[in-house]
Amino acid sequence: MKIRTLACVTTLVTGIALSGCSSGSDDSGGSDGPRTLDVWLMRDSVSQEFQDEFTTAFEDAHPDIRLNIQIQQWNGIGERVTAALASGDAPDVIEVGNTQVAQYASSGGLTDLSDRVDDLGGEDWLPGLAEPGAYEGAQYGIPYYAANRVVIYRTDLFEAAGIDATTLTTRDAWLEATEALNEPEGQQGIYLPGQNWYVLSGFIWDEGGDLAVENDGRWEGALDTPEALAGMDFYRQLQALGQGPRDSDEAEPPQVEVFASQEVAQIVAVPGGARLITEQNPELEGRIGFFPVPGITADAPGSVFTGGSDLVIPAAAGNQDDAYTFIEELTGDDWQSRLAAAMSYVPNKTSLSGVVADDPGTAAMAAGAASGRATPNTPTWAAVEAENPIKDYMTAVLTGQDPADAAAEASEVITRAMNP
Repeated sequence: MKIRTLACVTTLVTGIALSGCSSGSDDSGGSDGPRTLDVWLMRDSVSQEFQDEFTTAFEDAHPDIRLNIQIQQWNGIGERVTAALASGDAPDVIEVGNTQVAQYASSGGLTDLSDRVDDLGGEDWLPGLAEPGAYEGAQYGIPYYAANRVVIYRTDLFEAAGIDATTLTTRDAWLEATEALNEPEGQQGIYLPGQNWYVLSGFIWDEGGDLAVENDGRWEGALDTPEALAGMDFYRQLQALGQGPRDSDEAEPPQVEVFASQEVAQIVAVPGGARLITEQNPELEGRIGFFPVPGITADAPGSVFTGGSDLVIPAAAGNQDDAYTFIEELTGDDWQSRLAAAMSYVPNKTSLSGVVADDPGTAAMAAGAASGRATPNTPTWAAVEAENPIKDYMTAVLTGQDPADAAAEASEVITRAMNP
């Protein structure tokens, strides 16, 4: 029996290790030999320990399958996946960013898994993973894991101000508390850079708006709707209660460094940022807490942009049934619970949120993930992010330009980018 094998090498390109594999064939010695399942997972999606544990358990349960898991770098992954899907020798399973599924599905390169949704427990999937995993009514991406932003705060500064973070369940209460925390002089109520458009997106979604909407097959920018303008207005009020720059995002300068080095009461970031903060300033160990981004009402946390990954099966994959078996195992309740514990991720189902209850940061993420969303589900959204007029729009509003005029201008840019 001929089994497809991969000869993998690692090369260093501009300082980044990239895995490259060439196809070959191997005589397994007969029809009873195990089948090789080629899987691409992304760097840092699993630890080596978790990968080894899963591989051993999977191969023990399925002795006719051998896993060949290759860890890929995020840098340049789009081009590598596109090339693999277009080839006749694609991996059997690929981990992709949740917002990338539409791009790959639109080319016809993915297997339609719509008939598997019920068997995989799709009714409980996180919306921020499941919705972008679908394209034109078909489900191509199976939710794998999620991460999203929460409020990271200084417990000592909250205590000094007499503020109980557990009471901040509405945006109004959060804004009032942040105003109180924006003193004494030299202390910032919140460090919120002017161009953190992921955070703005959540406020817009809370108001019932969106970044872009589809009308009769044509996408149009929607920042100039009353709902989107209301979301921007809340962002403006919150951003003013600190010294965040109006013309840069959370990476310039890195907001965790600002939090670690200055008297900042809050930032909005993924919980993993807390570890980086205490590494830079060990004095903050034990003085950092987390809570979900508040919503308009106390009925549910605020909407957040859901990051994370889906698993897909290329249409050209040679082992479709085995690929599904792999996905069924890795996205099932047992291994999702173990993955969440090992990696501090949000599991792919809302019904599994309890497994992270003992981890304050991940628990706050899981609460917010139930209201998670993703960017407009179309391949052309990538062109918007490449130009990113949303950032320029935010800076314009924060520096005094008329919000309606700035929003109309940005919406026109979005519309052009999404309709080339």
